Amino acid sequence: MSFKTLDDMGDVSGKRVLVREDLNVPMDGARVTDDTRLRAAAPTIAELSDKGAIVLVLAHFGRPKGERNPEMSLSLVTKALSDVLGREVRFIDDCVGEAAAAAIASLSPGDIALLENTRFHKGEEKNDPALVAEMAKLGDLYVNDAFSAAHRAHASTEGLAHVLPAFAGRSMQAELEALQKALGEPVHPVAAVVGGAKVSTKLDVLQNLVSKVDHLIIGGGMANTFLAARGVDVGKSLCEHDLKDTALAILDAADAAGCTVHLPYDVVVSREFKANPPTRTINVHEVAADEMILDCGPAASEAISDALKTCHTLVWNGPLGAFEIPPFDTATMSLAHTAAALTKSGSLVSVAGGGDTVAAVNVAGVAGDLTFISTAGGAFLEWMEGKVLPGVKALGG
Repeated sequence: MSFKTLDDMGDVSGKRVLVREDLNVPMDGARVTDDTRLRAAAPTIAELSDKGAIVLVLAHFGRPKGERNPEMSLSLVTKALSDVLGREVRFIDDCVGEAAAAAIASLSPGDIALLENTRFHKGEEKNDPALVAEMAKLGDLYVNDAFSAAHRAHASTEGLAHVLPAFAGRSMQAELEALQKALGEPVHPVAAVVGGAKVSTKLDVLQNLVSKVDHLIIGGGMANTFLAARGVDVGKSLCEHDLKDTALAILDAADAAGCTVHLPYDVVVSREFKANPPTRTINVHEVAADEMILDCGPAASEAISDALKTCHTLVWNGPLGAFEIPPFDTATMSLAHTAAALTKSGSLVSVAGGGDTVAAVNVAGVAGDLTFISTAGGAFLEWMEGKVLPGVKALGG
């Protein structure tokens, strides 16, 4: 995986650099409620500004479907980005055209401008060559710093990389380097933890991982589908019974590849899906007809910890139970603390991603202790599926 970074750009003083960021932040009215993505964008923008570039930030915001919509204008994000950067960010009312070009022409080296929502143009999501050409007129160089949008072949995420000299920004670089350590060229043994509600949403992930990892740890609702496929009565638990044959095929593929699959053999069950209901911790073969499996049991958690202690690399996507409702967060919190401790000791490279996983490690208070946490969502999942991400491929990766 080879790609050029900001270190390969040479002298950028006075050059117009189009920087694709992901600024699709959550809002409450006109207020940004989570500036994580703004903070991720800041290092690349600030570095280019400090080097004297004219920094032109491209981003999408919401789903305007090719129409101008004032509620999805990036003007709403400009002040928050300026606050994070600690320097002025100007707003330009379009990302193509003569008016945008004139506004850019008034900028000086080191200035930063945020261009209007790329998705206000129908050609953005279609990767229309005509729109790509119009965007490219505004810049001399292109930087993609939005891994979270790299699974989309859009004009601003993929097309521009083919018509301007293209580089990875610092956030993109960090993500790609971490993912390379996790599955590209990992140090074995490798463990993958895959949790969440449904097998159907992560079939491609599981099928890809069994040939790449030494230990596949399956948790959450999807573990119930595998248990049921093996003949376990899971009662009223969330379970995709129609995927029995698929689950068995994945288990067979794992056996053939020498991958050990870990399923819980003790579980926490309840008759009610609510906070702090009456629970039982039992062997998986003791689930009553009116009970639901809602978390891995302590013995299963200990077995997961023991497996991780033998590994050098961990890729984690998805919780082990219904972690958002206590006490069914116990196994997920245990995994987070184990992964953090092993990472801090230097024995484990740990890469975690996906919304629920990020939330879990934040709740556990160990986000800073893992090797890398991806907030990319869909792009992280497609990478785990082994798919080529267009925005990465266009950079030469």
